[in-house]
Amino acid sequence: MKGDCNKNLAGLTTGIFAAALHALWAILVLLGVGQTYLDWIFPMHFVGNVYSVLPFSLGTAAVLVVLAFVGGYVLGWLFTALWNILATKVK
Repeated sequence: MKGDCNKNLAGLTTGIFAAALHALWAILVLLGVGQTYLDWIFPMHFVGNVYSVLPFSLGTAAVLVVLAFVGGYVLGWLFTALWNILATKVK
């Protein structure tokens, strides 16, 4: 329908954003500051840190980034599909 939001574009946008955030996390782990970040961020949310960061693995990092992209794409696509459906009902 004319005027609908582009589901593919929204999916790509959210997928790339999610993948970039997870790639940043993988870089923090690679640089050895992942645990320091967790030790800093958890108390700000009134949560005790019970997690420990494992050693960096390129394969694990690649899977993390790819799955984050796929999940972000699916959520962006679904959100936009729902948006388009509701937008036609409200008009």
